[in-house]
Amino acid sequence: MKFYYTEDFKKKYKKLPQPIKKNTGKQLKLLLSDFKHPSLNIKKMQDPRNIWEGRINRSYRFTFQIQNNTYVLRNIGTHDILKKP
Repeated sequence: MKFYYTEDFKKKYKKLPQPIKKNTGKQLKLLLSDFKHPSLNIKKMQDPRNIWEGRINRSYRFTFQIQNNTYVLRNIGTHDILKKP
């Protein structure tokens, strides 16, 4: 698997505090190596576009889609992003 970063994801990632960026890198490495790792808490969202959510820490999440052999990273931020994945 590989990553594709949407423009929205890139913009929001740049605005994150440095410790959250560090945790994001750690969690994305886990996603590549073990999709079912407990700390990721991966869940399929109730969205017709087949969007998934993953956990960075207690307060921050990221959303993504799976297309062929690629994780398309869509959004990142606090729980509020789950309203508009």
